[in-house]
Amino acid sequence: MEGFGTRLRQARTALHMTQDDLAARLHVTRQTVSGWETGVSQS
Repeated sequence: MEGFGTRLRQARTALHMTQDDLAARLHVTRQTVSGWETGVSQS
């Protein structure tokens, strides 16, 4: 079963978005998005 980070990365790349793009849309830092995708951070 795929985790949240894997699904997030797949959705982001399918939309041709960078981590910076997604972070700007969600009003978080790129490091937060990276943490979500790698499983380092869950919130």
